[in-house]
Amino acid sequence: MSEHEAKSYPEFSVEQLQAELRRVNYRRRFSQSVLRILLVLALVVAVAVAAAYLWLPVMRIYGDSMENTLVSGDVVVAVRGLDAEAGDLVAFEVSGKLLMKRVIAKGGDVVSIDAHGAVSVNGVVLEEPYVDELALGTCDVQMPCTVPAGMYFVMGDHRTVSIDSRSEAVGFVGKDQIVGRVVLRVWPLSRLDWLG
Repeated sequence: MSEHEAKSYPEFSVEQLQAELRRVNYRRRFSQSVLRILLVLALVVAVAVAAAYLWLPVMRIYGDSMENTLVSGDVVVAVRGLDAEAGDLVAFEVSGKLLMKRVIAKGGDVVSIDAHGAVSVNGVVLEEPYVDELALGTCDVQMPCTVPAGMYFVMGDHRTVSIDSRSEAVGFVGKDQIVGRVVLRVWPLSRLDWLG
């Protein structure tokens, strides 16, 4: 191309240039918005995972030892670090398994269970509206028994099938075994309920 020849470029109006600038700016803002949303979602997921692991473990119920309070398939949330009192539901570890039972007595309490399954703590028979049928169940622990300091005596609500502190397989549960106090059933939604 000689110096006298000029290359021809298409001509654009001011309106066309402004429209193109708006389109480029919109694409840039849209990309930035998508990136921000993805970062927020990643942060929310990270916080939820940390919360579930550190403070609020979420667990699914398997088995029928807590029926009718909890049934197989229910999903519950526990809170770590809360002290458990008599009547509270707790999740705890025994021999690498996670179990869920109800606290019946704490350290220093004397527990007795009669042949019909009526439970007494410190000489007072418990009123247990959460139990459909009293039963002695699997009980190879000498009764009455005194709960050692820093320990809990726990039982399932479905007394005929529950393996719990009545059995040497579980025995007394130490505070260091407690994963958390069960406070909320979140699934199924039709059974959403505060438990503690």
